[in-house]
Amino acid sequence: MSHGSFGDILALADADLRPICVELRKSIMSAHKGAFETVWPRLGIASFGVGPKKMTEHYAYIGVQKSHVNLGFYHGTVLSDPTGLLEGSGKKLRHVKIHSLTAARTRALKELLRQAVADRLKMRTK
Repeated sequence: MSHGSFGDILALADADLRPICVELRKSIMSAHKGAFETVWPRLGIASFGVGPKKMTEHYAYIGVQKSHVNLGFYHGTVLSDPTGLLEGSGKKLRHVKIHSLTAARTRALKELLRQAVADRLKMRTK
């Protein structure tokens, strides 16, 4: 599968969702200065991690939907989520549906990102 650029993800998003995508990417890069970014245009996601391996080293993805943007967490079941933002019922994967720029900027969301980065960095050193 060929990789693309973050611009490919923005091109998939409706105009009103693009600022949300940009804000989420900014939050990820702020939470993890050395984030490894891989974009899969055909899947409609930009994925972020501590290395190139999607299911073991990546911690989050930005996924464009029709009416919102998903911020997904590959290992979301290990995250503490006191405000109940996370959705999903898979073995590991969880996501947050983001409908506005305000929602993309919440402290609770940034805390989930911080935890997700810390979890993958910890797993990498084992």
